[in-house]
Amino acid sequence: MDQVVETRPERILQEIPGPRRSFEAEHGATDETPLLATLPPSDRQRRMAFAIVGFFAAAFLITIPYANTPLRRLDAWIPAFTSALVITDLITSALLFSQFSIARRRALLVLATGYLFSALMVIPYALTFPGVFAPTGLLGADLQSAVWLYIFWHVASPLSIVVYQLLKDDRKTPLSNEPLGTQIVLSIAIVIAMACGLIWLVTAQHDLLPRLYHDSTHLSPTVQFASACVVVSCVLALALLWIRGSSVLDLWLMVTVSAWLIEIILQGVFLTDRFSLAWYVGRTYSLIASSVVLIMLLSEATTLYAHLARTAMRQRAARSAREIAMETMAASIAHEVNQPLGSIALNAHAALSYLARTPLDEAEVRAAIEDIAAASARGSQIIEGLRAMFNRTTRGRASLDVADLVREVLAIVDLDLRAQRVLVSTALPAALPQIMGDRGQLQQVFLNMIRNAVESMRSVSDRERRLRISSDFNERTAEIRVSIEDSGPGINQQDEKQIFEPFFSTKPAGMGIGLTICQSIVVSHGGSLRAFANKPYGAVFEIVLPADAGSR
Repeated sequence: MDQVVETRPERILQEIPGPRRSFEAEHGATDETPLLATLPPSDRQRRMAFAIVGFFAAAFLITIPYANTPLRRLDAWIPAFTSALVITDLITSALLFSQFSIARRRALLVLATGYLFSALMVIPYALTFPGVFAPTGLLGADLQSAVWLYIFWHVASPLSIVVYQLLKDDRKTPLSNEPLGTQIVLSIAIVIAMACGLIWLVTAQHDLLPRLYHDSTHLSPTVQFASACVVVSCVLALALLWIRGSSVLDLWLMVTVSAWLIEIILQGVFLTDRFSLAWYVGRTYSLIASSVVLIMLLSEATTLYAHLARTAMRQRAARSAREIAMETMAASIAHEVNQPLGSIALNAHAALSYLARTPLDEAEVRAAIEDIAAASARGSQIIEGLRAMFNRTTRGRASLDVADLVREVLAIVDLDLRAQRVLVSTALPAALPQIMGDRGQLQQVFLNMIRNAVESMRSVSDRERRLRISSDFNERTAEIRVSIEDSGPGINQQDEKQIFEPFFSTKPAGMGIGLTICQSIVVSHGGSLRAFANKPYGAVFEIVLPADAGSR
């Protein structure tokens, strides 16, 4: 029974033994920038998001029967609530601007300006709120000013998400030739100008707007029409996120819009007076909605940074270990090979001396030549011994479970799989016998095979990018077979015959040694590695390894 593998970013951080730089250097990084706006969410993240939305809905249903219960007026609530909103929205906006500077997508620029606009509207909302700083608010405000700022703020925020979704996949339109800093500054200036214009409208020209409050506490029926506009914009944003959403950022924006929608329904349908239970709960939803994307950005950025730091430390340690190993190996080879070479040189010099004597001493010449032949044979034995030591040694081998080995490698490449939007499925029976092998070497084989498959699917855009890994046991031959299938362009018949030859590569930047090394490792474990075309498309790499007799 196939199962879909849930790849998790935190599992990438596990320390997997064995050097990996040779394969990583050969294949390079992914062509997709691993940002939250491009990474697809994991199943765990989806479950968490839906659980939060479910909690929002449950709290909403509990609040409805008591919505208009009057509560004590807390004048300090407004400054505290709005200060928290301004801080979270400004930080979120700054982080989204930084994502735009990396990914260079207009959609992220629109979303960042949307959060900036929200932060700018919250400030005059607090200043114009009746009874907090002045009976009718500061800035020459009327009783209607704060509520109209609230409406504009809650209409613009989901509309920015709507525009973000519509522009998200538009990569054909080139960006402006202006520097990124100029584009960001220009966007900020436009948002500030729009906010100032709306503030002037709701304060100096408040008489032009319909009245939404009869007094400082009681709402008029007109507010329901204004709330309906907010509901429509939220529903539109939610629908687009559901249909077009594909990234971690899209998932948590759905949570944010859900909170906005519940908040505005409480305010427009069930709220009749300020400072009631529905009013306080609605503002709480607004604060939660403002914090969701910020918390997500910070947590995921921390995870990606931790992955980068661990990867750098592993590469540094592996590089140091390789340098020590190479120095030791070079010294060992020099010591072993110099002995027969020195003997060959000495005997060759002696033979030449004997040949120059008169009369010729054939016995001494023959003895010198025999010594040269013996030293040459000894040198060949040393070379063969070194090859056997480095290619076919059983030192460090242990009984391994193939399924566990594959899952470890999938955890290592989780970030690449998510960035490339590869759907991974496995069929790894738990009852298979174990194999006897070197964990680090076999990890390199599976890592290279999987990364080759992912890289081959980069150009695929007309079908799903699928990676299937399966294993089975042949009782007749006592061998375990692991198949790695992809849905890429596949292997042509001519390349099948030479794909494992040294320095042959189908990739423009490939060195052509990765598959050769993999085949050498598999053969040293008593197995075989072959590749062939998949049907209807793609390639299959089949690794066959002998089962450990003890585990059977």
